[in-house]
Amino acid sequence: MSHIPKHIGIIMDGNRRWAKERGLSAGDGHAAGVENLTTILEACAKRGVETVTIYAFSTENFKKRSRKEIATLFGLVGIWLQRKSEEMKERGVCLAFLGDLTKLPERLQHKINHAVDVMKDNERIKCNVLMNYGGRPELVNAFKEIVNKGISADEINEELIEQHLYTRGQSDPDLMIRTGGEMRVSNFLIWQLSYSELYFTDTYWPAFDEAELDKALAEYARRDRRLGGDTIAEAVKTM
Repeated sequence: MSHIPKHIGIIMDGNRRWAKERGLSAGDGHAAGVENLTTILEACAKRGVETVTIYAFSTENFKKRSRKEIATLFGLVGIWLQRKSEEMKERGVCLAFLGDLTKLPERLQHKINHAVDVMKDNERIKCNVLMNYGGRPELVNAFKEIVNKGISADEINEELIEQHLYTRGQSDPDLMIRTGGEMRVSNFLIWQLSYSELYFTDTYWPAFDEAELDKALAEYARRDRRLGGDTIAEAVKTM
């Protein structure tokens, strides 16, 4: 494929439904989903994708999920970091965790900090893991930082806001993939997705394999990304 997105955002949806259809527990579904992440990350790297941003745990999950399920999810993330950090390091993954990490268990925070430090110098592919993240809370946090710096209203522009987002210094996603059949962005990178191509699939995340990834990439390659400005310019030419 001649057109590979540099940055892909992924909403990994459908773990519990995948498990239910197989008579498994929700924890089994989440475990399969976590295991699949490493596979898809490597597949993206092989295809030339530079950055993958995944929605691992939202701010809403604290309210909507049971304590038992939340504990299971956090435990799986910790296990994933313990088992896969060295493998990801060898494969050139640079890992980052974005969101309000202060609300996470201290033990998990230590594991996150260690894994991020181990992989900080890698350059083959970057993986942003969004934990306790929400697009609106991210914007609120950015505005608070700007106000606390005493910056006047006249000085505020898009570039300044971007400098205070969790993703500061990174390009916006070219492609957003959501698995599991839902067709919404669910507070995922709502600023950064302004001009992203959106791709929705009914395939549950644990079953989203390399073939499914290639379908998304093929669909992306078929689209004509005008990003708004080109469309206006062409309209002016015809006047």
